[in-house]
Amino acid sequence: MRTIVKGKNAEIPDRVREYAERKLKRIERLLDDQTDATVELWSEHHKSSADTHFAEVTLVIHGQVLRSRATDVTYESALDEVVDKVERQAVDHKEKPRLRARPEEEKQILRRLADGSEGPRREPRIVKIKRFAIEPMFEEDALAEMEELGHQFFVFVNAETERVAILYRRDDGDFGMIEPVVGGDYTQGRSHAPSAPERASSGRR
Repeated sequence: MRTIVKGKNAEIPDRVREYAERKLKRIERLLDDQTDATVELWSEHHKSSADTHFAEVTLVIHGQVLRSRATDVTYESALDEVVDKVERQAVDHKEKPRLRARPEEEKQILRRLADGSEGPRREPRIVKIKRFAIEPMFEEDALAEMEELGHQFFVFVNAETERVAILYRRDDGDFGMIEPVVGGDYTQGRSHAPSAPERASSGRR
């Protein structure tokens, strides 16, 4: 700990300077060599009483400032009191848990938690079920309906195959269609409606 003892508009006797340095050695065990300690001493004269002596101690610990002041009839007694005060402050500072340096990603998560925008992670679940009636229609009509609604997909009953189909918009701007098959084999995708022989062979169920 680096210590400076100085007077404010007054010369400080060597015996007082040495006394201040001895007193501050009491709290060196709580600090490290990165701490600066400044002791400032001065006195004020009052007509109604003896001179009042002031002692102020300032500690700078890793950029944080601890300061305390005491007054008494002598510099020594003022130093006794102020060193007791600042020692208690130094103990509290040492025992206070310090936040470790956190990576930027963790800091962002903590900020979102503080804002209430990030909670504990949980498994996704179904939160809403929507049921609606679907009418048989041709692919062209389903496409027109989907465009009118502005949706990214559209579920309908294909009037040609009498099966449920899902029409969806592709990233390239074109459209695709999914035709689920229950309990049967899946077939390769097609670019257009099935041909007449294929429709005839499928039949109704």
